[in-house]
Amino acid sequence: MRSAAVIGTGLIGTSVALALSQRGVSVYLSDADPSTARTAAAMGAGNLGLPETPVDLAVFAVPPARISAEVARWQRIGLARAYTDVGSVKARPGQELSACGGDPASYVGGHPLAGGERSGPLAARGDLFQGRYWVLTTSDHTDQSAFNHALELVSLCGAVPVLMNTVAHDRAVALTSHAPHMLAALMAGRLVEAEDSAVRISGQGLRDMTRIAGGDPGLWSEILDSNAAAVADVLASVADDLDRTVSALRALVEKDEASAESSRRDLEELLRRGTTGRARIPQKDGRPSFDLTAVPVEISDRPGALAHLLADAGACGVNIEDVRIEHVPDPPRGLVELMVERAAAGPLSASLRNSGWLLQK
Repeated sequence: MRSAAVIGTGLIGTSVALALSQRGVSVYLSDADPSTARTAAAMGAGNLGLPETPVDLAVFAVPPARISAEVARWQRIGLARAYTDVGSVKARPGQELSACGGDPASYVGGHPLAGGERSGPLAARGDLFQGRYWVLTTSDHTDQSAFNHALELVSLCGAVPVLMNTVAHDRAVALTSHAPHMLAALMAGRLVEAEDSAVRISGQGLRDMTRIAGGDPGLWSEILDSNAAAVADVLASVADDLDRTVSALRALVEKDEASAESSRRDLEELLRRGTTGRARIPQKDGRPSFDLTAVPVEISDRPGALAHLLADAGACGVNIEDVRIEHVPDPPRGLVELMVERAAAGPLSASLRNSGWLLQK
């Protein structure tokens, strides 16, 4: 690939442009907000404006509801030889492209499974997609050369291509992304009217669960609209489990010992299903996470404490898969959970104790 155009210079679009530019591809940038495109260009993501001749590939980083219309519009202008997008919904744009006057032969649906907590070009990174899955979807009309260009894009961005059916993709992301975002938003919404004293003692569990609720409501409304049926199916199943949970908890309050025992079994079964399901979530390298365990270490609330801990942990040759931090206000200190493979937990704990660290049970 020698040239590309990126339409939409937010986090994902600019990250794509940076990755391509860093590999010698001539990239042209366009955005409905010119200042956003100028920012991306200033970061080295590419050149402002349109190319004089068609580029090899045009990448659309626009909201799902706009993908089909935007692709069709730029196809009529002749912007590129092939077209793809990075939207998180695939069935609807593919179905609507022909209705918008577009050419499905030169279009390949795309969805890189990467992102960040911050939005906009300033949050972009050229290595954002390194080692991440990148779903590609085709139709019966897709031209082989268009598919080859999309595959080359994935390769240049350092991602791993995955070919999926559009409907299967949308069902999958409804379960793994869209419904979880809605559930996080609903839980975070409980805090709006909560007493300050309750919010003040928020634990790490609440922070972990509601972290993704900070996404742009306008963008997420469009995503949910574009994948409404699949998300509704997932949430309906969750609602059934919630009803079962509420019934079990109410029965425990009533203190009827016969129904209480049954309710405890129901709650334990639901919790065990959660543990089993979470164990299936892949790590960064694709392995399931069931072999990870936490080594909890108490650290002081002073500059450099965390860096010192990580240096000591690294010195014993154990790979730290993840780090979770919780602050404790009185006295000021932190609890750091070092996530490691279960077999490495013992050696790491012994090494840290020998280095003077206080481990919690």
